[in-house]
Amino acid sequence: MSANSPNPAVAEGAHDWQAVRDELGPRGLLSIVMPAFNLAGVIGANIERVRALVAGHVPFEIVVVNDGSRDGTGAAIEAAAAGHPDCIRAVLLEENGGKGAALRHGFYASRGSHVLLLDADLDLDPGLIGRFFEIMQRDQADIVIGSKRHPESRIDYPLRRRIASYVYYTLVRLLVGLPVTDTQTGMKLFRREALQWAFDRMLVRRFAFDLEMLAIASGHGYRVSEAPIKMHFGRKTGSLTWGNVRSVMVDTLAIFYRLRWIRYYQSVRLCAPPDPLPRVSVVIACPAPSAYLDEALRGLAAQSVPPHEIIVLPDADTGALPDAPGVRVHPTGRLRPAEKRNIGIRLATGDVIAFLDDDAHPAPQWLEQALKYFSQPDVAAVGGPAVTPLGDPAAAQLGGRVFANPLVSGGYRYRFMSERVREVDDLPSCNLLVRADVLRELGGFNTRYWPGEDTILCSDIVHRLGRHIVYDPWTIVYHHRRPLFGPHLRQVGRYALHRGCFARRFPTTSRRPGYMLPSLLLLGTLLGACAAAAWPLLRPWYCTAIGAYLAITLIFAFQSGLSAWLMVWLGIMATHFTYGARFLQGLCMRRMPCEAARFDHPSETLENP
Repeated sequence: MSANSPNPAVAEGAHDWQAVRDELGPRGLLSIVMPAFNLAGVIGANIERVRALVAGHVPFEIVVVNDGSRDGTGAAIEAAAAGHPDCIRAVLLEENGGKGAALRHGFYASRGSHVLLLDADLDLDPGLIGRFFEIMQRDQADIVIGSKRHPESRIDYPLRRRIASYVYYTLVRLLVGLPVTDTQTGMKLFRREALQWAFDRMLVRRFAFDLEMLAIASGHGYRVSEAPIKMHFGRKTGSLTWGNVRSVMVDTLAIFYRLRWIRYYQSVRLCAPPDPLPRVSVVIACPAPSAYLDEALRGLAAQSVPPHEIIVLPDADTGALPDAPGVRVHPTGRLRPAEKRNIGIRLATGDVIAFLDDDAHPAPQWLEQALKYFSQPDVAAVGGPAVTPLGDPAAAQLGGRVFANPLVSGGYRYRFMSERVREVDDLPSCNLLVRADVLRELGGFNTRYWPGEDTILCSDIVHRLGRHIVYDPWTIVYHHRRPLFGPHLRQVGRYALHRGCFARRFPTTSRRPGYMLPSLLLLGTLLGACAAAAWPLLRPWYCTAIGAYLAITLIFAFQSGLSAWLMVWLGIMATHFTYGARFLQGLCMRRMPCEAARFDHPSETLENP
């Protein structure tokens, strides 16, 4: 890209650009990635300020990422990109996935040999870009980060945030041992290969992503130096809340665990994408058109790697579904989801069939992220987390938080939030990609059961065929939840009923301690109450056990708001006892309701937005 004409009126451009040109060389390109969230009032002016600063000095591009803003930020970014299509690129994310996720999307949309990560609110002066490059050259560094503790830094920063920053810096030095004094400042310069190495292995999507990014790169031997900054924090309140502080601490301890204990970042399984990429047929089983289905189709249209075809399977042809290129609508009549998906398998012409629920929509790199694993012949299927959208109603958000709580999902939290890459033997069909030839070899889904047909399919892939299923934390879909309490608990009850049945009929993947613990808790509570009533000497022990359970669940249910905290606490306990009772019921039943009824869809449905 050729350099744009300079704007001499921009004061920040007065510094020397020679170091930037020397570092980029004759073929280099500077990519400036700016994540933005709810900045409609200033984002247009800030983009122009950065563009005018760099224009005419070096080849550059500005990649601006709208992280699911709801205030017109996306439209302002699109307008800026339309005004300067040669150097400004817009990445528009429908969901607020966190700053780390936004930067990752921006990076993969960029092309530069050097990448500057810059907060879009510009509380950090971008006029110090040249100084960052000077330090990169002087120290032969791969990464240069802005530091509030650099002796040349000039900062306007509230006292409480200075204290928090110092405490966090001390914790990071003790746990991770990074050779830096500040990880959180939002201006960082990378050689592309260093940032690529980090982003390919990152898991944190929100506040502690800076630490993880630097820990991964530094741990691989990339050299990190620090540069001065000029910061004007102004009257912003920032995001220093107890909930965010807790999230940062949890993520920081998780980074320490992955870095020092299990050495995850050094051993993570990475794959080059197959060449050519396999054709993907997306299959969506649904009862009828809905706003959620429209949302899913928009997400598929925005994929960085477009699908070969999208097969939508409604009950009837209402004429309300889009007649768009690549979208095939095939009415099926009133059938179970598994039967609909089997029809989709027969209709599909792709090499890989991706299953997506009609109330779920994919992240922009859903297919691109998953397809790279299919370069390995032993991998038959790939899936990832189904994350609760932040735009869901409050009661649905609480239901999602209950599902993602470690006391509820335990070792299966990876289904609801991003965790490390691993091989698994059970993934839900709301986010599952399978080789077409494997599906046809197995005869598709077992239509005798619903829900649970995806559990049987995954078990057959792993234990019958001896193939692998890979869970990837960035193969993300956003799955709308049922609200707490009634609809949530009814869904939990259905899952538990079938898991109890499967513990007897399909023990390989369902007869596991994690699925049985709620039933043991329920039996222990009931039998303990009877024993305490019969033998008074046992009452203190029983009360102590119940008190310990209440205290532990209360601690793990922590939320930033008192009412949310209470609701999640009650939701965790209600989920435990509902699951425990229904699991025992399924374990004892000789025949499941779905085996007797021709059609057994639940009566309640999600409300459309």
